[in-house]
Amino acid sequence: MIDKKKIEKLVNEAITDGFFVVKVSVSTSNKIQVYIDSAEGARIDDCIKVSRHIEGNLDREEEDFELEVSTPGLSEPFLVDEQYIKNIGRNVEVTLNNGEKISGKLLSFNNGNIELEVEKTIKPEGSKKKKKIKEVHNIKLDDIKSTIVVISFK
Repeated sequence: MIDKKKIEKLVNEAITDGFFVVKVSVSTSNKIQVYIDSAEGARIDDCIKVSRHIEGNLDREEEDFELEVSTPGLSEPFLVDEQYIKNIGRNVEVTLNNGEKISGKLLSFNNGNIELEVEKTIKPEGSKKKKKIKEVHNIKLDDIKSTIVVISFK
């Protein structure tokens, strides 16, 4: 089996400033999956560059492998801090460890905490009309099971 640490080293050699590694996995059948990204997003050329660097430093005669280099999909949960930073200003859905789901606008990421602006509709006491209010929730990463971007077609 190909060593995961070796693949991580090769990926880090191939990526340029501004890029970050989201995930590297190697299965027992030598299927290598690499996810890279950057604040501006990664293009196919960036994925090709990383793929060629990895392939050029592995020997298929020694050990055969399957290689996939891409960016994480929109439906994939965040795995690294840089994904939170990249998605500040976007709507996300946070699933807490207790199963509660909170959707809102990601305002900030700081020292292992996120700020999430949640819009709620309430009916003030003595009023006939409902009113929209915004609340800011501070959530520790330790309390988060998963976070994904909410895709909106509005």
